[in-house]
Amino acid sequence: MAHTIGIDLGTTNSVVAFLEGGKAEVIPNAEGSKTTPSVVLLSGDDDPVVGAVAKRQLITQPERVIRSVKRFIGSRLEEVQDRLAGIHYPLLADDEGMAVIEVSSMLYKPEEISAAILYKMKQTAEDYLGEEIEDAVITVPAYFNDSQRQATKAAGQLAGLRVLRIINEPTAAALAYGVSLDEDQRVAVFDFGGGTFDVTLLEISGDTYEVLSTNGDCALGGDDIDQLVYQVLRDRIREQTGIDPEGDKATVQRIREAAETAKCELSSLTKVKINLPFIVANEEGPQHFESELTRKEYEALIAPILERLLEPCRNALRDAKLEPKDLDQVLLVGGSTRIPAVQHLVGDFFSRPPSKSVNPDEIVAMGAAIQAGVITGSLEEVLLLDVTPLSLGIELAGGVFSTLIPRNSNIPIVVEKSFTTVVDNQKAVNVHVLQGERKVAAENRSLAHFKLNGIAPAPKDLPEIKVRFMIDANGILNVSATDVTSGNMMEVTVASAAQTSTEEAERVAAEAEEKIEQDLNFLRDRRRIQQARDFSAMVQNFMDSYEDRLAPEDLHALREKMFSLDVNIQAGNVEGVANAEGELINIGGRYKDLFYSHKASWENK
Repeated sequence: MAHTIGIDLGTTNSVVAFLEGGKAEVIPNAEGSKTTPSVVLLSGDDDPVVGAVAKRQLITQPERVIRSVKRFIGSRLEEVQDRLAGIHYPLLADDEGMAVIEVSSMLYKPEEISAAILYKMKQTAEDYLGEEIEDAVITVPAYFNDSQRQATKAAGQLAGLRVLRIINEPTAAALAYGVSLDEDQRVAVFDFGGGTFDVTLLEISGDTYEVLSTNGDCALGGDDIDQLVYQVLRDRIREQTGIDPEGDKATVQRIREAAETAKCELSSLTKVKINLPFIVANEEGPQHFESELTRKEYEALIAPILERLLEPCRNALRDAKLEPKDLDQVLLVGGSTRIPAVQHLVGDFFSRPPSKSVNPDEIVAMGAAIQAGVITGSLEEVLLLDVTPLSLGIELAGGVFSTLIPRNSNIPIVVEKSFTTVVDNQKAVNVHVLQGERKVAAENRSLAHFKLNGIAPAPKDLPEIKVRFMIDANGILNVSATDVTSGNMMEVTVASAAQTSTEEAERVAAEAEEKIEQDLNFLRDRRRIQQARDFSAMVQNFMDSYEDRLAPEDLHALREKMFSLDVNIQAGNVEGVANAEGELINIGGRYKDLFYSHKASWENK
């Protein structure tokens, strides 16, 4: 039987592994390296070139080389504005607002670029194993939303792979770490890669891996550190030569390459020398650049980025109801955890030195290979209990967010909840699926819209609409709505093009907590507006029922004030609603027994 491979599709580097004799092994590529740069050269009619060869072309053909594409996969252009620093290729929006890449007047979806990387991983495995590879497990950051997961799965399919499972990177790392454990442990996986950061807390008990919580930042990674070092070198070149190097793409790429090299070298050296001969030219001829960067300067430079790593850790511990002392081990995953300052930060925060027993570049792919072995039956069953990082629900009338699946719920999961109509004889309902932590629907991430038609005519509040949310083992969401009376049903699998944003959930949760009072005020106002709608319907019914018993001048006054009430309801003006209601009650009070008995009868219906 052909092997099933595990692929760590990384922002900076990608890795492929397979299972042999119950043990995961990383496969070296054609160049003999176990990591392959996630860089793609698009050379016109020729097939894409992936890896170290493509990366070397960043200096000579920067306009054709794509790197860090994982930061844009499955995202709308408006969502990724904070990730554009250091990106040398144009990013545009397609007809649906999704981010696309322009190369030589051609537009490419990020999943198409990612597919080229995955195809390289597939080829690497086929060359090494001497067989055709069809099936794979692919990893994604724990904080990837549904759109990004769908796009990653699509990339695998474009690469000719049958994607058996999408698995979270920290979960894969814990799986690789825990497969040989002979005791139960609570583990923190600190995953700081090239483009994203997340921290996941898991409990490993025998063959069960339960995710207790996850938190992170989809716009924080080693690329951001590279950008800071690049800016320092760029500014020093300006000072030394008086020339702005950013006018030439090849020069910019040389500086970026030097920045990345300096970052890597400062993980083992206390200072590095940067030499860039012939970096710029002026009327006096070519100008050379020499400079020195110390680890102390470097750590001061990146301190703001390191500080951003702590809040997700605090949030993850709070959500899991744990303290650092409750953990048995901290695993470092991702190339950026090789930075000594990151290791010190982790050790100080968790009050224990992080484990160095695993290779941070390889452990995720190894975990994916182990999961592949579980799926195909090569290994004994391992139970993975992962979680969804943000709450999921729908928008109710009045713009209120109703949660069906709370954040950090274990997946796979199926939840059903009944809703009803808000007007008499309503024939359809719009289902707006959202993800986030705010009570105000408009402040959350929109995932999908669909309409359920054919609702059996009935007074409001009578029809029963069952909404069902199902998240599968890949973390992909399916939503359905069913009218219980008629049996009509509509459903949607949330697709990447339907996403409207991809905010990091750490910021979403923090913002929700900060604005809880604002949200409570919003809910209070929405309830007040809904009460006003009910009051308006009651007064209209009173006027229709007793028109012949009301004085013409009072009937005219009621209609005027009803118009004012309806205008204020539409505007959401709570103060205006209260004033209009008061005036209507004053007029109705002239028919005290009639008006209040009708009001009581209406409310008891």
